[in-house]
Amino acid sequence: MQHYVEITLLPTDDIGHYFLWSKIYQQLHLALVELTAGQGGSVGFSFPEYSAKQPRLGRKVRVFAPSEAQLVQFNAQKWLERLSDYCHISSIRGVPEKMLYAVFNRKQCVNNPERLARRRAKRKGETFEQALAHFAGFDGEFSSLPFVELESLSTAPATDANHRFKLFIDQKIVSQPQEGSFNCYGLSNTATIPWF
Repeated sequence: MQHYVEITLLPTDDIGHYFLWSKIYQQLHLALVELTAGQGGSVGFSFPEYSAKQPRLGRKVRVFAPSEAQLVQFNAQKWLERLSDYCHISSIRGVPEKMLYAVFNRKQCVNNPERLARRRAKRKGETFEQALAHFAGFDGEFSSLPFVELESLSTAPATDANHRFKLFIDQKIVSQPQEGSFNCYGLSNTATIPWF
């Protein structure tokens, strides 16, 4: 990762910080979907003001790519054009020489017994009631990590055009870079991003 652009959120009294994160991240996600078209991605995100303790993502996201040409192709300005009053997009910059590295990955929480039961019934050939009985007493898993609330455009049922979910984001600081690909949310379980 040699180049990046920094996007700074500019919330107002009318448009709140979390609402803005949702809208901006949704657009960045759509840009990555179009850019990667089902392939492993080389564009990744970092959150320089990230804090798991507070928890918050901050007001900045950095979009990294191995080359300047890939950032030009990503074209954040195009995807955030209708939100230009609420964010600032820097010019393409080079990554500093001295830095640490971070892995930003998605943390999925299992907290819906009905969804688990539907999945089990389908996989094991059980009835929904049998599968649901298997999860009786299930407490679920909850996260206190920072998150962005997004709208699923690919998995939303036809009758529910507003299928929202929380994208929990975890961070791990490492001293050495690691190769890997990024998903359509700009996150990876293995690939590192420059951290400065």
